[in-house]
Amino acid sequence: MRPFYVRVKIMNYATIKKFDIANGTGVRVSVFVSGCRHHCKNCFNSEAWDFNYGKEFNFTVIKELMDALNHDYIEGLSILGGEPFEPENQPGILELITEFKNNFKDKNIWCYTGFLYEDLINGKVGDREVVKDILSKIDVLVDGKFVEELKDASLLFRGSSNQNIIDVQKSLKAGEKVLLEGNWSRKMGNNNIYEN
Repeated sequence: MRPFYVRVKIMNYATIKKFDIANGTGVRVSVFVSGCRHHCKNCFNSEAWDFNYGKEFNFTVIKELMDALNHDYIEGLSILGGEPFEPENQPGILELITEFKNNFKDKNIWCYTGFLYEDLINGKVGDREVVKDILSKIDVLVDGKFVEELKDASLLFRGSSNQNIIDVQKSLKAGEKVLLEGNWSRKMGNNNIYEN
């Protein structure tokens, strides 16, 4: 792996999971950033609404993540929150995914946001150029707020039916939102997430 350098005091993070199978395909390393203004009803991670919650995301944490990702059995990185696309978090997210892409050409990034893809791509959230750069490096975006009334336990990799699993690179090329191919739900009660 090439050496890397953190250029900014980035953000805080709530937790890191080094063997996560709930937030994207395969075995993943997931980082939950701190800070979110969506305040979705019955959010599973409401303690991370506070931008000061958790620990500082710094050089040591990025190195820890790169080391955790450097295994053949890890498919990629997942970024959740809190809210990764809060304006305060955007520089840190860009720093993280840039280092990831420089080190891992064959792994993918899933990112979860309460914002809509259309609002991100149209520059309605934070710094338009930073968001554009972030999206250029993300493979899959799960967008939309968690809506308690639309909660559905049969859904894979999202909590409520209003949320979309988006193929970001195909969307950028097409100039419109393109959903990730696949059936992202399961029959309940059979313990087999791959059965339709």
